[in-house]
Amino acid sequence: MKMDIATLPDLLSYDELAAQGLTRHGLDRLIEAGEFERIAPGLFLRSGLADDTTAAWIAIASKRPDATLCLLTALSLHELTDEIPTRSDIAIPRGTQPVTVHHAPIAWHRFDADTFSIGSTEHALPDGSSIGLYSAERTLIDMFRLRHAWGSDLALGALKQWLRKRGNSPSSLLAMAEEFPKARPAIQQSLEILL
Repeated sequence: MKMDIATLPDLLSYDELAAQGLTRHGLDRLIEAGEFERIAPGLFLRSGLADDTTAAWIAIASKRPDATLCLLTALSLHELTDEIPTRSDIAIPRGTQPVTVHHAPIAWHRFDADTFSIGSTEHALPDGSSIGLYSAERTLIDMFRLRHAWGSDLALGALKQWLRKRGNSPSSLLAMAEEFPKARPAIQQSLEILL
């Protein structure tokens, strides 16, 4: 009996093989045939579904549901910078462990668990899952909060682009910044200069 590969889910893990009528040997044959590729230990994605970066995000979302795209990666997704990220910036709560992924460079950032979920939204992935993504406002706050590492110019440039977009409210940005006392004064000062 020949298996219909099209009925398999796009993402497979060792734990789900039996439910799909597959053995590890059968999965190895699918990998050798180029139907699936290993994207993380014990995790396999249908070949051609995603580029290396997106495949890494799918693996991370599967293994760490709280992982959240942040900093330059989030700025880029929100179209608030012209810089092209050379790696994915991903936040996890302080005290938790990152995930091992293959094929794509990841920069892990550990954020305070008390403020971790503030401004968290979802970014859809091609396998039907999603990964956390900080909102534009939260990303701006983080860029100001971490400007000693990222540079004030990047934070200020992103803020200028954010202000040019319709519907963005400086008061909502400042309200969210209340939760981040180290960032709020710099954001307020920058807004006063720019507005």
